Amino acid sequence: MVGVATSPSIFFLTSQPIWLYDTTMLTNLEKSYRELFKIIMVLAREIRCCSRDEAICQNVTFHQFIILDAVAKKGELGLADLHQILSVEKSTTTRLVNPLIRRRLLKRDRAKHDSRAVTLSLTEEGVETHRKVWLCLTEFFGGITRNIPEGQREGVLEAVKVFSGAMRKAAFACRCGK
Repeated sequence: MVGVATSPSIFFLTSQPIWLYDTTMLTNLEKSYRELFKIIMVLAREIRCCSRDEAICQNVTFHQFIILDAVAKKGELGLADLHQILSVEKSTTTRLVNPLIRRRLLKRDRAKHDSRAVTLSLTEEGVETHRKVWLCLTEFFGGITRNIPEGQREGVLEAVKVFSGAMRKAAFACRCGK
């Protein structure tokens, strides 16, 4: 015990490596988080076309196409089911659906099982618009795919699925400041 607490050389030798280890870990962690932040910024910028209220094709926004596509897959879709698919407030769903109804791409009817519930279905014009927008999107998706090296495409898509799932879980757990 001679001089352990007071000897500068022993204090330095026992404390410095721990401090250096902690700072190195923190620095590496910070770098890792900064890199992740840059990736998310780039992704947010690049997918902006999918989050704006601007038409992507046939005067339909990406969010409106999500609705058309969900209804096309089911044939008839309850408004309550659409809330879950979109993961938005009811008022937002209504705000997105109403222009599609006014343009006669969607038809709103009372549900057969519950007169208070509403179901949506595509009109003939809605079916044709869905088809045309899907063709536009397949060109876009083809461009993305062509820009991923052929041997890496499956791995990249799987990694994006894992990453988006991790983001969803982290966002749900964190609720940053809410």
